[in-house]
Amino acid sequence: MLDDTLFFCAFQKNIRYTRKKHMKEGMNMLRIAVVGAGLTGLYTAWRLQERGDEVTIFEARERIGGRVLTKTLTLKDHFYAFDLGPTWYWPETERLMTTLIERLQLPVLVQATDGTMMLERSPGQVEQHRLPDGQTVLSHRLVKGMHSVTEALAEQLHPGTIQLAHRVTAIEVTEQVELTMEQSGSRFRQTFDHVIVTLPPRLSGQIQWHPALAESVQHQLRTTPTWMAGQAKVVAVYDTPFWRQTGRSGFAISWSGVLQEIHDASPPTGPGALFGFFRLTATERATLGETEVKRQVVEQLIHLFGQEAGHPVAVLYQDWAKEPETAAKADAEPLTDFPTYGLIRLEGALQDKVTLLGTESDPTFGGHLEGALQSVERWLTAYMREDES
Repeated sequence: MLDDTLFFCAFQKNIRYTRKKHMKEGMNMLRIAVVGAGLTGLYTAWRLQERGDEVTIFEARERIGGRVLTKTLTLKDHFYAFDLGPTWYWPETERLMTTLIERLQLPVLVQATDGTMMLERSPGQVEQHRLPDGQTVLSHRLVKGMHSVTEALAEQLHPGTIQLAHRVTAIEVTEQVELTMEQSGSRFRQTFDHVIVTLPPRLSGQIQWHPALAESVQHQLRTTPTWMAGQAKVVAVYDTPFWRQTGRSGFAISWSGVLQEIHDASPPTGPGALFGFFRLTATERATLGETEVKRQVVEQLIHLFGQEAGHPVAVLYQDWAKEPETAAKADAEPLTDFPTYGLIRLEGALQDKVTLLGTESDPTFGGHLEGALQSVERWLTAYMREDES
């Protein structure tokens, strides 16, 4: 904790110096670049623009959201949202997500848990259990999907803030920070007072850094797993949530099927949906191929929930291990335990001009959307103190 305080105090001193220099030159804001338009990047830009700084976000993808991905289906002339990335937040413990969603006035729903759970110990052996009352900490979902958070944040930003299809390939620090970017086959450079990199650590390590990253920093970036990057997610959509008619919750655990964990993903009204996390590794999924993976998913759902599960109106699938803007090669290795996340500090000239933020840098909520917000607020606590002096 003391080390973190010293680090951010040093950063605060540099920001204060840069701002005072700008004020002498007739400027009253910093020019800050944010690399990545996921939740961390969008939230950072929003908070900095509230502060009065000039912010530009550079995103390699042609969409915002990063690991937040929601697909919409039109069924009977109505739109329904289904998450293929993060799905939940927990209001009892995640204050920043809860506050943000309330401030953005986004409609929410409580995760459905009523009824029995299904347990598949081995193929063909399915048990039905009822969890004791109060054992489940209720999570919340968003009616329009998690992308409604990132979309709402993007709408709060100044026009032109987000530059899509801009891949940052190099960061060079001198008196300012120069970014080298590629866009539509062209390469160009821009300079800023400060740069905030919100990419997963392993992808941050793939950028060309000048001066070069210290070996200790490179090691930390390489060995910090990207949360859920080796996973895939599937959502099977049905005309109705038929499992509820027989008192089942839609929650299932399997020790033998292709899906390890299944939950109800149904919207408040209309169709039903079941989403699952895979027991299969990234290599196993790639070997089977998407068509066969989907077939085995539906087959497992039939074993768990009956023949009605064999007639989905849609099967949505996202393999994050195949996303080069999310997963590095090392992320294909399955995790054996929850990673230990924490602040990643750059060294030397880099630490005064570049900051790494994101859910993998938060020691308490790392891996959650809350962790992304916490990383930003921890940094802003130091950043905003400069007005107090």
